[in-house]
Amino acid sequence: MTTRYAARAAAGALAALLVLAGCSSKAKDSDDGGGDKAAGGVKTGEGISGKTITLGALTDMTGVYATLGKSVTQAQQLYVKQLNAAGGVCGYKVALSVRDHGYDPQKAVSGYTELEPKVLGFAQFIGSPFVAAVKQRIDGQDKGLVLPQAWSAALLGSPYIRVIGSTYDIETINAVDFLIKEKGVKKGDRIGHVYFEGDYGESALVGSRHIAEEAGLTVVEQKIKPTDNDMTAQVTALKQAGVKAIVISAGPRQAASLVGVAAASGFAVPVIGNNSAFAPQLLATQAGPALMKNYYVASPSLPIGADTPEAKKLVADYRAAYPNDALDNGIVAGWTAASAFGEALKKACANKDLTREGVDKALLSIDSYDVGFGVAQNFTDPKAPSSRESVILQPDKGVTGGMKVVREAGASEVAAAYTPGA
Repeated sequence: MTTRYAARAAAGALAALLVLAGCSSKAKDSDDGGGDKAAGGVKTGEGISGKTITLGALTDMTGVYATLGKSVTQAQQLYVKQLNAAGGVCGYKVALSVRDHGYDPQKAVSGYTELEPKVLGFAQFIGSPFVAAVKQRIDGQDKGLVLPQAWSAALLGSPYIRVIGSTYDIETINAVDFLIKEKGVKKGDRIGHVYFEGDYGESALVGSRHIAEEAGLTVVEQKIKPTDNDMTAQVTALKQAGVKAIVISAGPRQAASLVGVAAASGFAVPVIGNNSAFAPQLLATQAGPALMKNYYVASPSLPIGADTPEAKKLVADYRAAYPNDALDNGIVAGWTAASAFGEALKKACANKDLTREGVDKALLSIDSYDVGFGVAQNFTDPKAPSSRESVILQPDKGVTGGMKVVREAGASEVAAAYTPGA
């Protein structure tokens, strides 16, 4: 949905911040709706003040995933605008309170600490390690619903943090299955895996190791940092190792470098990335031709340019609202999360309980939810991702959003049988 992932060196800083932030006051400002109150028979609590429900969005507008953050946020602002135009929820208007953490661990934790008392929950939280850093607080004292743009398996198990779509390990299993079924990778072959250190990359690595063991492959690992932008050394090492394909679990910048360097050196093996490892703006760079020829992306949904009525309406509405901005799959991720949160609010309204507990219970009752992008989400089991399916996409500057479908949504046999964290 993805994200720039913090190095392990940041873990100590996050822990120290949490010691300080963990004692943050749970007392609510008098105008923040702290405590239950009756409003037309509907119970309310944190995040509801006057006639407004406020949701939080912790995004990256200035860091390495600024393109993703902008698209996710604008899609969610569009959803809220349309929801309010249709009457809102239970007579309340919905507002989105946005904070940019720039993919900085201190800003992410302090942003959460600031917004948490003021919001009902979070329709956006970019960055697996940052969500994981406050997971104990969310589960323990805060209990506000969080729908992150992060897919680490480490986030599973919480009734309040609900990953939308397949986690990175499952997504990577489906990606390698595509390499086996469609790109000639076979038993005994070596595949490369270039991955960010931290929750994102290491969650994906669990998936590649798992399917490699099942399929008789060997994984040649290349760990990188989010600040590593030149993949020459990694390409050289993987070429020398004789890998037949490469998985990349990093950012768009690293994917473009990897594919571009490989093509320039005559190393024409297929490369497939996780959903966070592409931005259509890359097609205008020198790496564009190589990306269209030899790069694929595993996605939790159909792309923004999908041939569905819902996708076409979203494209038209988004273009009308933001005529100068590019279309990409961050729009789908943002719209899907906001829509799911909105659906939970509507169900909670029907149940006359718009407290944090009531909204969370409402989401956990949704067993099949598809906003028109090809994959139904089941939110009923906090220990499982809402889907095990992936769509395989290929960059193509000739289609809306720069991505075309090369394999429809599906879960491989290995992914279907796999238990995250087992």
